[in-house]
Amino acid sequence: MALVSIPGQGAKGKVWLVGAGPGDVELLTVKAYRVLKQADAVLYDALVSQDILDLIPQHAEKIAVGKRAGKHSAAQDEINQLLVTKAFTRKNVVRLKGGDPFIFGRGGEELQTLVESDVNFEVIPGITAASGTAAYTGIPLTHRDYAQGVSFITGHCQLESRPMDWQGYANSNNTLVVYMGILNANIISDGLMSHGRSPDTPVAIVSKATTSSQQQFIGKLSELPQLAADPALKMPALMIIGEVVQLADSLNWFNPAEVAENQKLINISL
Repeated sequence: MALVSIPGQGAKGKVWLVGAGPGDVELLTVKAYRVLKQADAVLYDALVSQDILDLIPQHAEKIAVGKRAGKHSAAQDEINQLLVTKAFTRKNVVRLKGGDPFIFGRGGEELQTLVESDVNFEVIPGITAASGTAAYTGIPLTHRDYAQGVSFITGHCQLESRPMDWQGYANSNNTLVVYMGILNANIISDGLMSHGRSPDTPVAIVSKATTSSQQQFIGKLSELPQLAADPALKMPALMIIGEVVQLADSLNWFNPAEVAENQKLINISL
């Protein structure tokens, strides 16, 4: 799809590529909050929590452009075009993404479009889903006794046509975090086990992490497909695979009910 700009005119506005974090509104950075409150138009993803969307000014144009597996969503070309178009007609345009825009968020692709269209932009990083999920479940992604490294991968849709380097991810001294992998849980577990990862490796699937609806499903790698098929599991969800998961019971501190109470206090102060 060819991008269309306005001939003879430069962009009036600026695009702010903003990471909204994993869900808890209190994990939004101060800078992200300031920019969001000044927005004239906000293009937001499906993974951005409602608590954060409630911070968008009433006068701002709000455009949902989120992607969800198995559901109709805006094509990336359409999103790119919208960013350029809004930058030519609005002063402060916010592209609001769940987590961090540079970790499986296609932030780089969208910035390339802005560069090609001579649109000014700035990036505000966010707490990525992996960090937020790990912190709010008491699962340290690295630990001297359990894991000396961590890998982030996406498990979305193409594992059969583009096989992963399962050999590289099967290291028992490494924590593996899988974004968007629920639909391919069987491929992920089979791939890891067939390349030497123990079927007894602890795993966790965490749903709606850092929010009042957070749930976690803990088991073994051999049980991953069954955990992913649990009818109580709601999206979005993240997988953590590795020995560090066994620390969840002793290090878990998070009380989901406190998030809702804290949100009430924030709304009062605003």
